[in-house]
Amino acid sequence: MSYGRPINPETTIVRHSGEVPHREIEVDLCVVGAGISGTTTALEAARLGQSVVIVDGMPALGGQAVNSIIGTFCGLYRNGTHGHRFTFGIVDDMLDWLERDEALHYRHGPMTTVVHYNEISLSRWVETRIDQAGVIPVTGATLRGVTTEGRRITALHLVTRYGDVTIRAQGFADCSGDAALTYLAGFECREPVEKIYGSQQAVVEGIKVDVEPPAREELAQRIAEKAEDYGLIRKNGLMFYFPGKDVAVMNMTHVETPLDPIEASRTGLIGKDQVDRGIQLLRREYPEIFGEITVRSYGLPGIRQTRWIKAKHHIVVDEVVNQVKFDDAIARTAWPIELHNAAEGFVWTTFDEDHTHYVPFSSMISPEADNLVAVGRCIDGDPAALSSVRVMGPCMAQGMAAANALELAGSGSVHQLDIGALQDRVRDNLDRTDGVAP
Repeated sequence: MSYGRPINPETTIVRHSGEVPHREIEVDLCVVGAGISGTTTALEAARLGQSVVIVDGMPALGGQAVNSIIGTFCGLYRNGTHGHRFTFGIVDDMLDWLERDEALHYRHGPMTTVVHYNEISLSRWVETRIDQAGVIPVTGATLRGVTTEGRRITALHLVTRYGDVTIRAQGFADCSGDAALTYLAGFECREPVEKIYGSQQAVVEGIKVDVEPPAREELAQRIAEKAEDYGLIRKNGLMFYFPGKDVAVMNMTHVETPLDPIEASRTGLIGKDQVDRGIQLLRREYPEIFGEITVRSYGLPGIRQTRWIKAKHHIVVDEVVNQVKFDDAIARTAWPIELHNAAEGFVWTTFDEDHTHYVPFSSMISPEADNLVAVGRCIDGDPAALSSVRVMGPCMAQGMAAANALELAGSGSVHQLDIGALQDRVRDNLDRTDGVAP
């Protein structure tokens, strides 16, 4: 039995002409980076009626949130066991999608509420919403050059396996994670003096659901005691469980994240080896619950902090600790200082239930550029301060602010905005006190 057209065995002979295929795109906004920061920026801009293109080096959308299997939305809620939500707007739709898909779990810990999610469901939300919004995706693209005219970026030049792409836009958002757009444009950026380590996440399956898992503190202590025996670099770690399911996201590794093509490629090999060693530890130390676990999927190497812009304002840790509410605040969170600056562990400084710290718009804009806004890991702060505002909750708020700022600026400068008008557009992300998770 056959279906469709008759079989046609003919082929066409082709030979490379020597000319590189080239596409040109012209839009209102170009977003570089399709992680949670870039996705939010693009969707908000499309909601405002702008034409948008989103670019990413990976062959699929979703960035680290999907492809590195972060598995947890952090910094989205006020501290305390049942604190209110800090970020609204596009976040509402995302959480509704995941809830309908039974793909999230709210964990009300003693410090705050975090949201564990299924990365496959999140990837479908990203892809579906980007498509429905009419945003043009350009994936598998390497940024090779940036054209500037004075203080304005005018075009990006990309290489893909299918040919070159040039994107011209009125505004640009650097959501790349390592300030790739800002750096290649020739604007000043910062790099940390000491190493900041990333993590190799993995989804494990085969957990015994009828056995109580070890408490987080007990698990961390056991890892600290046994890490050296198993060759683990990081001497602490944790598991993000989904109640009633035999899967969890494992976060027990530290890997370097160098800005070098060869060394960065080696990171993935080292990270997976560290995951395998962590699996061995869990199987042998907790055979009653983890004795049969296997890796369902390895994420791509996770990156925390590598390079970011030198902005108009450099957030410092004292401003985080002292809860400075900047005149140009556009986002808020209460996430701890989480500085992964040592191979064996990290700095973890928590805040009390009433604590809120803020992100100023001036930390998102380069003094040298009029039509560029940075989002997420690309904004400016000292390493400790940045570690408390680069998690996904405030990153989504920054994305919404970036889209609105660039739309308000139009053909003018992001340095000459009516900050009050921008804050009015993102007011929910500064003032709302509802949205307590169930």
